[in-house]
Amino acid sequence: MEKETLYYDFHLHSCLSPCGDADMTPNNIVNMAKLKGLDAIALTDHNACGNCRAIMSAGEREGIIVLPGMELCTSEDIHIICLFATLDGALGFEKEIRATMPVVKNRPDIFGDQLILDDEDNIIGNEDGLLIVASGVGVDNVLSISRGFGGTAFPAHADKTSGGIIEILGAIPREAGFTSAELSPLCDVPSFIAANESLGGLRIVRDSDAHYLWDISERKNSMPVEGRSLSEVVKYIDCCR
Repeated sequence: MEKETLYYDFHLHSCLSPCGDADMTPNNIVNMAKLKGLDAIALTDHNACGNCRAIMSAGEREGIIVLPGMELCTSEDIHIICLFATLDGALGFEKEIRATMPVVKNRPDIFGDQLILDDEDNIIGNEDGLLIVASGVGVDNVLSISRGFGGTAFPAHADKTSGGIIEILGAIPREAGFTSAELSPLCDVPSFIAANESLGGLRIVRDSDAHYLWDISERKNSMPVEGRSLSEVVKYIDCCR
């Protein structure tokens, strides 16, 4: 099968993330991605998948591939992007993660609102528990759990100090099994890889980590896939499959 090039951004936050701007609604995100010429995006709110159903519906209307996902905070305070081939897989993963999280009530006046929307951007709920807390899942277990729900996982912004796996652990541990890693848009990739041997052999993903509409990636990061499907994107990222 002839491969197709997809321009992507797989690290986006909606207004469900307390640090996400109020304008980061499902339809606004999808339409900005379309304006920027992207083919595929992923919604990765902190420890939550509550707006994935709405944004997948909005993406279907506009012809944008939308992967349901999550930016998981591990027990070590490391941020990991988890992406799934189905909504059911993402929601099952969310349920398992939530069972490990401490119950801390959100303070919107301090951390921001955590809004759940429908596919017309109407507010249908408000997450009461603070989402930016560490889960009880260790970094060595994230990939295997994600795969159990039909997904994959990779370290988020591995070049950053806050939540970055290399800053916290000193390297990406082999036992975690990651086949890909994310580097931020401003990272000098060749230099960073040369300075960090544990990135050797990993597939590098470049994402925006957008909390505001204007931060969503331009049409510059791409991947070759065998068909425009969520499963093919997951397969490409989880390249050992």
